[in-house]
Amino acid sequence: MPPVASSQTNTAFEGDSSVRYGPALTLLASLFFMWGFITVINNTLLPHLRSVFELNYTQTTLIESVWFIAYFVASIPSAKLIEKIGYQKSLVIGLLVMAAGALGMMLAASIPSYGVTLAMLFVIASGITLLQVAANPYVAVVGKPETASSRLNLVQAMNSAGTMLAPMFGAYLILGRSKGGTATSDVVLTQAERIADAQSVILPYGLVAVVLVILAVIIGRFPLPAMGNATQRLAPEERAKLSLWKHRNLVFGIPAIFIYLIAEIGVANLFVNFVSQPDIANLTHEKAGQYLTFLWGGMMVGRFLGSAIMQKVDAGLVLAAFSVGAFVVMLVTVFTTGPAAMWALILVGLFHSIMFPTIFTLGIKGLGPLTEEGSGLLIMAIAGGALVVVQGWLADAYGLQTSFLLTAACELYVLFYALWGSKTTSQPA
Repeated sequence: MPPVASSQTNTAFEGDSSVRYGPALTLLASLFFMWGFITVINNTLLPHLRSVFELNYTQTTLIESVWFIAYFVASIPSAKLIEKIGYQKSLVIGLLVMAAGALGMMLAASIPSYGVTLAMLFVIASGITLLQVAANPYVAVVGKPETASSRLNLVQAMNSAGTMLAPMFGAYLILGRSKGGTATSDVVLTQAERIADAQSVILPYGLVAVVLVILAVIIGRFPLPAMGNATQRLAPEERAKLSLWKHRNLVFGIPAIFIYLIAEIGVANLFVNFVSQPDIANLTHEKAGQYLTFLWGGMMVGRFLGSAIMQKVDAGLVLAAFSVGAFVVMLVTVFTTGPAAMWALILVGLFHSIMFPTIFTLGIKGLGPLTEEGSGLLIMAIAGGALVVVQGWLADAYGLQTSFLLTAACELYVLFYALWGSKTTSQPA
């Protein structure tokens, strides 16, 4: 997931050249890598679970919906926990919660149980939420304020690296070691084969749990620089005079984030099943999972490309151009077959790349002292990913390929936001 913006500054660090931030930032970058890695493992896990538990598309996408429901539910409790125990201890707890969920996935695989799998994914996602809420603001303020943007971009690049490597890991250790993953499209497994396939999850999640515990121990013992005093919020009487809802760019930006997440998560979750179909690429789930690397790699390339373009071109216009590109390739995905449809779906990753950070930046523009509150609302909108279950229902009712018309419709809302909804109002806050 993209990093959470923070309006905090840290006066304790200003002008202090004696503090070395490089080792701390390197360590924290590993957290961004790990939650990007684990999140994308789901994209190879979903087709695996679909064959193991004989799930329809609605039940399959419900798995990802649980992931985003956890993100929504755990965000406020995470903020309260950080307020009580501090950032460093919260990072440790977040990693340990994720490790507990990974161990729980090993239990779910040994039973095997769809219900326990959902519960353990909720636990893992809750741990990632705590990391998101703790690590992003910390990275934003640790070090010199004028280099905050550089630090956030650096760790986001590590997040992208995790999303690129995860499909290869999942394809090899999950899909490549299972009967369902190495067979042709939607093979029907025997009971014994389903149990064997379920147990193929034990090794990769065991490895993930070990890495998470090691990271928790290292971070717990690492001398992370203190954050110092954060910027004070407005006094209640001053805050009462201001209104978030007078800012059109925020009001339309919240649903823009919500709707965009439906598009991004729907493409990633159903990618393997889509390209595995006989009339698309006729690949095994293992081979199809490897192509996810191109989807996420396109997102990484698009971020660098979009960042360079925005140095000279208005961000709203760039967002509009990318949304048109996404809409066009989704129409190609829906109305063509064979390699053209597969590569069109891969290409949407390139166009999706800049959407979250650009919508987020445009959404908080001009909020002034309300920036922190506006940022919180935009982050909560990430829960829109839970509505990917709607695409699952469409796939069951009208066909998997047709269901991507929902994605195309989401791109049109982003286009509307880029051209009109993102414009700041002249009204005072």
